[in-house]
Amino acid sequence: MDIELIEIQEFLASHPPFDQLPEETLARLPKRLSIRYFRRGSDFPPDDETPACLYILRKGAIELRDPQGELIGKLAEGDLCDIHCRANRDEIDYRASPVEDTLVYALPCDELTQLRREHTAFAEHFEQSISNRLRKALDVMIETPPAGTGLMTVKVRDMINRAPITTHPDTSIREAATIMSEHHVSSLLVMEGERLAGMITDRDLRNRCVAAGLPTDRPVRDIMTSELTSVDMETLGFQALITMTRLNVHHLPVLDDDKQVAGLLSSTDLTRFQSANSVYLVGDIHRADSVETLVQISSKVPELQVHLVTAGATSNHVGQAVSAITDAITLRLIELAEADLGAPPVPYAWLVGGSQARREQSSHSDQDNALLLSDLAKPEHEPYFAALAKFVNDGLNACGFIYCPGDVMASNPKWRQPLHIWNKYFVNWILKPEPMALMLSSVFFDLRPVRDPEHLFGELQERVLQRSRTNRIFIAYMAANALKNRPPLGFFRNIVLIHGGDHDHTFDIKHRGTVPIIDLARVYSLSAGLSETNTIERLQAAAECGALSKDGAANLIDAFEFIGTLRMRHQARQLRQGGKANNFLAPDELSPLERGHLKDAFLYINTMQESLGQRHQTGRFA
Repeated sequence: MDIELIEIQEFLASHPPFDQLPEETLARLPKRLSIRYFRRGSDFPPDDETPACLYILRKGAIELRDPQGELIGKLAEGDLCDIHCRANRDEIDYRASPVEDTLVYALPCDELTQLRREHTAFAEHFEQSISNRLRKALDVMIETPPAGTGLMTVKVRDMINRAPITTHPDTSIREAATIMSEHHVSSLLVMEGERLAGMITDRDLRNRCVAAGLPTDRPVRDIMTSELTSVDMETLGFQALITMTRLNVHHLPVLDDDKQVAGLLSSTDLTRFQSANSVYLVGDIHRADSVETLVQISSKVPELQVHLVTAGATSNHVGQAVSAITDAITLRLIELAEADLGAPPVPYAWLVGGSQARREQSSHSDQDNALLLSDLAKPEHEPYFAALAKFVNDGLNACGFIYCPGDVMASNPKWRQPLHIWNKYFVNWILKPEPMALMLSSVFFDLRPVRDPEHLFGELQERVLQRSRTNRIFIAYMAANALKNRPPLGFFRNIVLIHGGDHDHTFDIKHRGTVPIIDLARVYSLSAGLSETNTIERLQAAAECGALSKDGAANLIDAFEFIGTLRMRHQARQLRQGGKANNFLAPDELSPLERGHLKDAFLYINTMQESLGQRHQTGRFA
């Protein structure tokens, strides 16, 4: 075969969907192609092309824009343009234009139709958009064998195996204990007619009755928990587990479609399906009496991450579980510090930042935190809060959550300030978006309170979001700053790798993959004044208020979950092998299909970055 034809065949074989074709079919294909060249700015695809063709980009770039001129996509090496081969060609509502001199291979639509008819896997590519391919790839990733038995797929309705055991608020504690004993249950729902009034558990009987010396003839309303979090029948088992973990509870009432009580879900029900034990780790953390005990418990977090990934968890599942554990460790360290130092002299809030604030942690990342003090704080109170901050920061470091390299921690006096000082900080960052201010904004606009009994943070956050939402220059600077982290996709649609050093022939899947989406979500959130911190929740909220299209949000969420889940699986492999988890992934670790989907995700992120840049005219602020 001619050398040029061999080169074309090798090119096609390395790009989807042609990599799905048998070798003998690929060998015949280059002779059926013609080569076309389009100047920058020329008409594409040409309306007078005969016969109508599918175009395969070999070199160059083509932009896709909607009728309003908004950028909605970009084609690069290996991408396809099949406008002329579509049955609904008249319904296409975008235009394409080469933005660089572009070389393409043209395959007649009749030839394409024949290939689709003969090869199912090849045909599926044309029946799905990039977003659909990502969604399907993500669905495949989270399927756990045997099908339907893991907490990632089973619903709460499938775990409820008995009607709820109930009583009413005026039942005596003794009678309630007898009912629980007769039915062999560890909890009892308390009903007022059709309304769920509360719940009592074995722990309530021990702690609120026996230990407190309360007479057993008192009504259960005196010891029941009345503020309950419930789940519905369609909730996935893993989401129920996360809710239990975050709240440190072992029982959740289950409501049906009519919001009536249908049953009670226990942690025992969950462990019948999967032995993920984050809810028990949190329970152990709350009972820990020393930093040493917390260190021992924390050592189990990498093992938990491996277990969750093996069971089919996505990055969101892992992030929620690990962050709940870190929250619990942080809160217990605060409690131990207060037990040693005494009650705080004035109200305060312990704030966390970074991946913990967004509930997107993997095992043992570094710590970002701060102290927000009441404006009642006086200079003589400083030694107390300095000691508290040092105890908690040192404890987190001992537990594997290392000191922040940038010293963004409560032990740094700069990040241990009264409310009015924090308010000034944010005003300065918003009004004077200098490089350092932008860097700090990326940290502090993700803050979330772990301990805040006086709700100090809510007051600060409300003011900050109002100022950021109305300051368009600040948002433009934040958008320009967000575009500095680009996906590692080169000119020829290849993944750009690190060369040399300890991470030779890898790429940073966190800073070049998930961080660009985190940055985009933050800008969408700030521009709309939204209070969410979790990236997925920010994108969903941005779509609901119109700051981002619903399709754009859904596609970014799928890209975020797909890339993040690849990252979690990479780390789990390292942990299983006894190594230390990092974010440097070698493409050789991925299957050809995963590499193709990863490139799809990177292309979509790049498109959304360019769209954001044009919307906020970020070139003026770079």
